[in-house]
Amino acid sequence: MSSLHPRAVLLSGVALLALTGCSSSVEVAEAPLAQDPACTEVARVWPQTVGGQELRDTSPSVPSVRAWGDPAIVARCGVPALPPTTQQCIDASGIDWVAEDLSDGVRLTTFGRDPAIEVLVPNTYAPAPLLLPAFADAAQVLPKNGHACV
Repeated sequence: MSSLHPRAVLLSGVALLALTGCSSSVEVAEAPLAQDPACTEVARVWPQTVGGQELRDTSPSVPSVRAWGDPAIVARCGVPALPPTTQQCIDASGIDWVAEDLSDGVRLTTFGRDPAIEVLVPNTYAPAPLLLPAFADAAQVLPKNGHACV
């Protein structure tokens, strides 16, 4: 596993907040590019269930953020696109994702899409990549940027 850079440390804090919330509403920070028109399209096709888990309310309640289950699986559209990487890359349903282990789960980020979708999966739902097909329709609407898993 590679060392964390400042963005990863910041996002780990978001992951911790999202993954440990037990209230009726999951607190999640809106991604920096959440207002991108592509995220408006993503919001129309977020899955209703993920891994058999039902939707949960989020705070803020914005179209670019969704959560399922308890502990919450959290997805955010509007994360900056990842640059070329040597991190673990997964193809799921024709969508490339970069996986990064966190202390309490896994962060999966679309690769080759701009903006990107980030999915935070608690260890409870391992193995996390098995949940990725639920996000295929949402990820398909994001514009490609030329990067791909090798």
